[in-house]
Amino acid sequence: MYLPKFLRISIFSGLLAILIVSCNSRVTLITHWKSDKIAIDSTTDSLADKNYEAYLMPIKQKLDDGMNVVIGYAEEPMRTQRPESLLSNYISDAYRRVASEFLGQPVDIAIVNRGGIRSDIRAGAVTIRKIFEIMPFENELSIIWLKGDKFMGILEHIADVGGEGVSGLRMEIRDKKPLNITIGGLPIDTERVYVIATNDYLADGNSGMVQFKTPEKRINTGIKIRDLLIDYIRKETAKGKKVQSVLDGRIKLVAN
Repeated sequence: MYLPKFLRISIFSGLLAILIVSCNSRVTLITHWKSDKIAIDSTTDSLADKNYEAYLMPIKQKLDDGMNVVIGYAEEPMRTQRPESLLSNYISDAYRRVASEFLGQPVDIAIVNRGGIRSDIRAGAVTIRKIFEIMPFENELSIIWLKGDKFMGILEHIADVGGEGVSGLRMEIRDKKPLNITIGGLPIDTERVYVIATNDYLADGNSGMVQFKTPEKRINTGIKIRDLLIDYIRKETAKGKKVQSVLDGRIKLVAN
């Protein structure tokens, strides 16, 4: 195909420019930067788009109606702290119960990371909104089969940080070391494979629980943690039970 001379020159010039740019090894570096804090509060109300606010209001009202549904009642305030707490005990017990129902067989242990519990429960009505505040993430329930010798590594990490939410096991911590460990009332067996309920964040080996990354087996249930808690509380409420737990010494700090 014949191309006019001016078109051939244009194409050649374009290709040459691309070649020159692609061969340029110059690196651009950021030498400085700055940021400004922009408050999103009542001081910015005057800047709001009133028409858009009016459009969103029915949607917000519908969401509020759903989020404010009461699903249970707490007898007393429930917080999360170390080495154990009312809230972490309650949630880890819920993990183990729901995981056992999912498998159709008993789950030995449940572990909840304290840092993943993002709010407390006040005495009184517990709403769906409160569960979203406690668990704002999209984490789901995972079930792991882990041999006892590897699980010892998990317990050593829990002892090192001063405790986490656990169910199905009891242990003491002295000098950041786990002692007198029992699972289901029996001393830990390093040769046995234990069934452990946790969330997928920990199951991926995060928060120092690296042993979870190499289990004998793992199942991701697809059950969101917040849905698990909402359903669990609703079922307990239907049985006439309150949202409550006890400090039963499942993890103890022991002095020298």
